[in-house]
Amino acid sequence: MCNYAYENKLIDSNDITTYDLFDTLLMDVIMPRPSEVLNKFNDLYKENKVEATNYFYDLAIKSNYIRMDRINKNITYKHNCEYGVLDITINMSKPEKDPKMIALAKSIPSTGYPKCLLCYENMGYEGNLNHPARQNHRLIPLTLEDEEYYLQYSPYVYYNEHSIILNKEHKPMVIDKNTFSKLLDFVSKYEHYFIGSNADLPIVGGSILSHDHFQGGKYDFTMFNTNVLRTYNLKAFPNIEVNYINWPLDTLLIKGKSKKELVELADLILNKWISYSRPEIEILSHTGDIRHNTITPIVRNDAGIYEMYLVLRNNRTTDEHPYGIYHPNQKLHHIKKENIGLIEVMGLAVLPKRLKEEMDVLKKVLLKQETQNNFDCEQLLKHKDWATSVFAKYELNENNIDAIINYEVGEVFKEVLQDCGVFKYGNNLEEMDLFIELLEK
Repeated sequence: MCNYAYENKLIDSNDITTYDLFDTLLMDVIMPRPSEVLNKFNDLYKENKVEATNYFYDLAIKSNYIRMDRINKNITYKHNCEYGVLDITINMSKPEKDPKMIALAKSIPSTGYPKCLLCYENMGYEGNLNHPARQNHRLIPLTLEDEEYYLQYSPYVYYNEHSIILNKEHKPMVIDKNTFSKLLDFVSKYEHYFIGSNADLPIVGGSILSHDHFQGGKYDFTMFNTNVLRTYNLKAFPNIEVNYINWPLDTLLIKGKSKKELVELADLILNKWISYSRPEIEILSHTGDIRHNTITPIVRNDAGIYEMYLVLRNNRTTDEHPYGIYHPNQKLHHIKKENIGLIEVMGLAVLPKRLKEEMDVLKKVLLKQETQNNFDCEQLLKHKDWATSVFAKYELNENNIDAIINYEVGEVFKEVLQDCGVFKYGNNLEEMDLFIELLEK
C-alpha cells in the first residue's frame, strides 16, 4: 500500500520515515477509538488484570505501534557469569534514515508540541520527519498516589510487555519518598508487572530526564534471582528484610508486607545516600552545590510480599573520567559508551546497531590467524586492543568463533556494570557494612 501511494504520488518519497508516517495514518482508519480501548480494558481489568494487559499489548502489536517485524531483527543471546545470566541485545530495530531525509528534517521548524516523545499529547499526533506518527497510539489512565499517569507500551520493547508509565504533566524526573509510594501503588494495581525508575541525575539517569516516567513489564530479570551476600537486621524496621545482593551495581533489596514501612526505610536509605561521602574510595556526595548521589529503584509484588531493589548511583566526573567515575570505563566504549539506565541496571544490555557489522568484519580478520595491521581500518581500530587479547586467548576456528565473540562481548557488558558500582571491587561487603551503620544512627 505504501508502494502504491508512492507510485501514484500520494506521498512524496519512498524512504522509511515517510512510509511510517503514511502507514500509521492508514492504521488510524481501522483502529478503535481511545474511548473504546479504555472501556474494553476497564471491563477486562475488573475480571482479570492479566487479560486486560494482554489485550492492550496485543493491540499495540497488531496496530503496528510496536513494529514487531523490526524488533524481531534484534540480536539477542544470554551470557553466563558470576552474577547469573545477563541478557545481551544488539538493537537492530530502529530504522536508519536516508541522509536526504535527515537534511530535509532539519528544515522543519519545531512547534514544541508535543513537548517530548513521552507526553500524552503524542496519542493521535500525525507526526513529521522529526517526530514519529502516533495515530495508532493508545493510553490507559491510572492514578498513582493521587497523581495522574498513563500506561502505554514502549514501541521498541526490549523485553516482554515493556511498558512506560508516564506523568500527565511534562515535568522532570525525581527520586524521592513519593516516588517509592507510587512504585508500590503501581504493583498493587498490576501485581504481575514489575516497575522501576531511571535515576534523576545526568549520566546515571538514562536518556529522558525531562519527563517524569517509570518503566515496567512482565520479565524475570536475573537481578531478581541472584543470591544474597549479606542480610542486615535494622532495629527500627524489624518487619523488613534487608539484603545486600550479589550484583555488579551495589544494590539493597528490602522486602516486606507493609508498604508504609518500606517507603519509610527506602526514604531513609535515599537520604543517607544523598549525603554519603567516602573520599577514600572516591565517593563524594557533592561538588559545591552539585549533588552526585541518587538511587535507581525497582519494585515487584510477590504474592503480597513487596520487593524493592535500591541501586546506589553516583554521577561525579573528573578530568581522568570525563564521562563519569561510575560510568563504563573508556576502554570499554568500543562496545558500550552510552549511559547505563534502568534496563541495563537490571542486567539487559542494549548495544548499538554498529556492533553487528563490526563483529562480522572482526570475525573474518581473526579467522585469518593474523593480527598485524588487520585492525587499522576505521571499523575495527576502536576494537584493536580488545580483539588482540581475544586472539591471544583462544584457538579460533569457524566452529567456535561466534560463541567466543558473543561470550567476550558479554564479559565486556559485565565489566560495564561493574564500572557503575559505587563500592569498587574487593571491599564491597565492608563498604556496605559502613553505610548500613548510618541507618541505625
